[in-house]
Amino acid sequence: MLPTARLDLSGITKRFPGVLANDKVSFSVKPGEIHALLGENGAGKSTLVKMIYGIMQPDAGEIRWNGQRITIANPKAARRLGIGMVFQHFSLFEAMTVLENIALGMDGKIPQRELEAKILAVMAQYGLKLEPHRIVSTLSVGERQRIEIVRALLLNPNLLIMDEPTSVLTPQEVEQLFVVLRQLASEGCSILYISHKLHEIKALCDTATILRGGKLVDTCDPRVETSRSMAEKMIGGSLKDIQRGEGRALGRMKLEVSHLSVAGDGPFGVSLKDISFSVKAGEIFGIAGVAGNGQNALLLALSGEVLASTSNAIHVDGVQVGRMTAKQRRLAGMASVPEERNGHAAVPEFSLSDNTILTGRDRMGMVSGGMVNGAAAKTYAGAVIAAFSVKATGPAALADSLSGGNLQKFIMGREIMQKPSVLVVSQPTWGVDAGAAAAIHQALVDLAATGSAIVVISQDLDELLALCDTLAVINEGRLSAPMQVAGANIEEIGLLMGGVHGDPTAPTKLSEEVVHAY
Repeated sequence: MLPTARLDLSGITKRFPGVLANDKVSFSVKPGEIHALLGENGAGKSTLVKMIYGIMQPDAGEIRWNGQRITIANPKAARRLGIGMVFQHFSLFEAMTVLENIALGMDGKIPQRELEAKILAVMAQYGLKLEPHRIVSTLSVGERQRIEIVRALLLNPNLLIMDEPTSVLTPQEVEQLFVVLRQLASEGCSILYISHKLHEIKALCDTATILRGGKLVDTCDPRVETSRSMAEKMIGGSLKDIQRGEGRALGRMKLEVSHLSVAGDGPFGVSLKDISFSVKAGEIFGIAGVAGNGQNALLLALSGEVLASTSNAIHVDGVQVGRMTAKQRRLAGMASVPEERNGHAAVPEFSLSDNTILTGRDRMGMVSGGMVNGAAAKTYAGAVIAAFSVKATGPAALADSLSGGNLQKFIMGREIMQKPSVLVVSQPTWGVDAGAAAAIHQALVDLAATGSAIVVISQDLDELLALCDTLAVINEGRLSAPMQVAGANIEEIGLLMGGVHGDPTAPTKLSEEVVHAY
């Protein structure tokens, strides 16, 4: 007799105005199973787990818990059942302690001494190291995630939902998380695991449910699938490999950064400390790092939104631009794409045509005699839409009418098609599906092949290893020595991301499966 499923979804349907988010989705999760939920952005994953956690209700279908049909009215009801959730974006108060943050997340009042004892017991049981009286603002991203995990484990969960849990972790922290999840599963806890990192799914999960366009398209064993085969099921087509020119030679120096230091913004801002690196024509230079280590400050300093203290801190094609404005640097041949697409890279209330004028008016001839050439802007916007397969009604569409992934494609296309001498981009494929990510990667490789120098700042180590020629790691505002990607050591990169600089005796050796995954 087959064991009763811990969680069983049958015909779950959820509609929003103009969108069928989930269309008769059915699958089950067994006790002690680590079950992956896969799909592109917009496939319906987040909507589905919000219904499991009681944040919203299905329009049709039923949820069974240990064989009994139930209605999960709200998150508190979900927690009473033993359903815990660790969200992708942490909900923590930075000025409060670990203990205070955990207390705020508990449904009932527990005396501080008793709660602290329970926290220490859970941490000892699962090998999670945290100091309960540390202020959250002093913790790394990985340590902050442990707060969320400990808070969930205090419930003694029967089902733990993890939403993109490794997106901001070093490889070593990923391995430590896997140890905890495997231990939980061995004790009978079911885990629903959402991630776009398919090598992690193969290494960790027993089963994978794949959604596309709100519908279930397959339930498979990820251990016998390849990362490519799962990605192709997610996108419903073939995934293209990056095509690089064989034996390509790098050209002259295009971007030189020398002893760049910039003060942090506000009490929690990260200062840049004596950063130096250079990028040649045809080279793609990657900057890896856990979120919050100065990546945004570096993008702002390179793009000209924040000025360097000296002109010679940054050179573009031999010209000193450290004290130039963003507009002057664009005229000197630089283009940039910030991490925040809505409100920083694009004005949501502007049309796509108008958004091209923001950065392309000079390079693309959109201004003549002080007057904006609307026809040129419309033509260029249309060319970007076509070249990057942007789903939009046309150049007149407002930026905020596009999905996040399509707006990202448009912004990346807008800068790439200007063929800048130097392109600096942060999180180039943030929020886009596997097919679109491959297209953006190819466009960056093609741009480099024409002689541009490209800097890619990304939290996605897989992306950097696949795309870049050279790699450095930023940690607490300092940049490591560059290394060639072809001979990169994943363990060394992970240690640098975690803040261990050049210590050969540093602990935590990655397991073979994690090393091979990269």
